[in-house]
Amino acid sequence: MDYKVHAPASLSRAEFEDLFRSVCNWGRWGEADERGTLNYITPEHVRAAAQLVRSGQSVTLSLPLNTVAGPDNPRPSIHHMVKMFDLPLPARGEPRFAGDYLGTEIHGDSRTHIDALCHVAYKGQIYNNRPTSIVTSRGAARQDITAYVNGIVGRGVLLDLPRLYGVKWLEPGHAVTVDELERAEKAQGVRLREGDIFLFRTGHSRRRRELGAWDNSYEGDGQAGLHPSTMTLLHERKVAAFFPDGDGETVPIDVEGVAYPIHALQIAAMGMACADSLQFEDLVEVAERQGRWEFMVVACPLFLPGGTGSPFNPLAIL
Repeated sequence: MDYKVHAPASLSRAEFEDLFRSVCNWGRWGEADERGTLNYITPEHVRAAAQLVRSGQSVTLSLPLNTVAGPDNPRPSIHHMVKMFDLPLPARGEPRFAGDYLGTEIHGDSRTHIDALCHVAYKGQIYNNRPTSIVTSRGAARQDITAYVNGIVGRGVLLDLPRLYGVKWLEPGHAVTVDELERAEKAQGVRLREGDIFLFRTGHSRRRRELGAWDNSYEGDGQAGLHPSTMTLLHERKVAAFFPDGDGETVPIDVEGVAYPIHALQIAAMGMACADSLQFEDLVEVAERQGRWEFMVVACPLFLPGGTGSPFNPLAIL
């Protein structure tokens, strides 16, 4: 199939507001709910996902923590040693220990992380009609990452959009539509359904690996992602979680007054469990070899009270 960048259709502010209301899950699981679309994953879904494990092979979906500054990593993670074996033997003798220190921002394009529902506000409101005042300089009082502390476990479905076109990656500015998602489902013989973890591949991490880091902001070259209209499909199918290899946003995109519409719709309106900056290059090789695009996914955030998100290492288990 010939590949051509799919330029995003523009949305007026009124059209975006209508879309926000149409996918909004506020009150669906009660006024006190903090799990959002993870409510779609039932014990039955988890047991069914476990039945997908055949070879027993596990594959990481995480990027290595990036300690090198770059155009997509202005605040790199910090890692240094605090105990080393080349120091004098301690006075008390053996054994000896090595140790290190890690300091990192949670969000950003260069580290694999998951967002808490308190991470995104739209027009002064967080998911489930909560005010932004629940997040202060001391952290989040509600809807923090501890809502996901028992893990996200379920059926993962990988839709590989570059595979649909026979290319290595989608070019920056490509806005994936509902039609493209459905064609990818048909080509791969899978279908997103209730309680699924949607793994969305644009080839972002492969492009970075082969061409180097680039500025994917509005001031730079941008990136491929979803068109906001695809939220209707995710909402209707009752998808539980969204794990992309970028952050899901198409940049640039013309939505009046809204720079990051995917985050606003998924997190603030839908209460969807969303991650950023995964990599599927290892998984694609295994999936192609085994001829399967559905598998068990296990993802565990850190237990960080008040946190707006967490680094994590999600796994696909085939």
